[in-house]
Amino acid sequence: MSEKTTFIATGDSFMTRRLPKDGYPGFAEIQEIIGRHDVKFNNLELTVHNQEGYPAVTSGGTWAMAEPEILDDLQRYGFNLYNTANNHSGDYSQGGVLATIQHLKERDMVYAGTGETLREAAAPAYLETPNARVALIAASSTTAGAADIAGYRSVDMIGRPGLNPLRRVTTYHVEQKYFDVLKEVVDKTYMNAGKLRSIANGYSNPLPEDQLNMGGLSFRLDTKTEKHMAPLKKDMDRIIANIQEARRQADYVLVSIHSHTSDAVDTVPPAEYLKIFAKECIDAGADAILGHGPHELRGIEIYKGKPIFYSLGNFIFQTETVSLQPADAYQNKNMPHDTMVGTYMDQRSQNGTRGYCVQKNIWRSVMGAFTAEDGKITQIQLYPIDMRMGAPRSKMGIPHLAENDDVLKYLAEISEPFGTKITIKDNVGYIDL
Repeated sequence: MSEKTTFIATGDSFMTRRLPKDGYPGFAEIQEIIGRHDVKFNNLELTVHNQEGYPAVTSGGTWAMAEPEILDDLQRYGFNLYNTANNHSGDYSQGGVLATIQHLKERDMVYAGTGETLREAAAPAYLETPNARVALIAASSTTAGAADIAGYRSVDMIGRPGLNPLRRVTTYHVEQKYFDVLKEVVDKTYMNAGKLRSIANGYSNPLPEDQLNMGGLSFRLDTKTEKHMAPLKKDMDRIIANIQEARRQADYVLVSIHSHTSDAVDTVPPAEYLKIFAKECIDAGADAILGHGPHELRGIEIYKGKPIFYSLGNFIFQTETVSLQPADAYQNKNMPHDTMVGTYMDQRSQNGTRGYCVQKNIWRSVMGAFTAEDGKITQIQLYPIDMRMGAPRSKMGIPHLAENDDVLKYLAEISEPFGTKITIKDNVGYIDL
């Protein structure tokens, strides 16, 4: 007898307000759709604790902290599998990472992406469902700083709490005329003086004649001027090793990746390295790639019969109603350290006239569902959601089912370059495999 397993995946939940006790108009419809599925994934884009961690010097944009009871509200939607690796994981340093993990474990929530060491952060998490064991491997290629990244334990020393990273190597290929100008700037400003001393002393190796380092950026002489990004090999190798381990131990393997990066000003097309990463993960044994991070939809690609959701957008987006911010946030805006959060948010958004609050794509997204039978994904369903752009700050950011097909039509358009066809019927999108 064939056995089916159903999946549904959502994007970022930057949740800073408790749900009303009886829900809200539209909550039951979202809850019902999520509840139909065996595997229910969400990206937890915040830390949850009661100031048990210290504010980091830099953050993922807003220092993201919410009371632990927020996790109870996320569970009310029905979620049972979470990614915790993203650019807000380290907003409250290692203490915030550990406190969030503690509150997740107290609720027996299955998560991947962060841990007390890099080994733990990189390891698969396993969800037991009636017909299948499902593994999740989670990573983030966007961080607020190097301190967010977890570290291995050594023979002599404890590891470092943090996230599972996917770093990237960026090389700028430039034509001869630009290469010559850059070299002249480097030579005249003594920008690489320290590096040259290290080479002279035998500690570093000189670069080949066709390569140039400029303030930490790598340039290479070429016949065209363009940028190339590739996954850092040691991160890719670690993630692939865990996919292969999960393939041995589970029936289905999901990979969650948090990435804000794009190749150019347009943030909708996924970056080159992200496409490389996604396909290498599927080649290694992953069944689906669940992307999120840029806070807007990106297209869907089908590779070897497996879905790559380059970004599912937001599910809950409540950055402006966070309860607390550290002094660093206010000082970054030249505001007094005793500024209140609402005043800070008004200044940052210029009273709701700039930033995310006026960008249409931030407030529309999809829940991506799919059905797998005997190890093969047979169909993808897409449920469009709307988060009420233009509503007061106190009401904006919670998901409702979209009232028309606009989101699905847009997603179909940006998925076309990948050869993906989305059929729309009764306000649901379908991709047949």
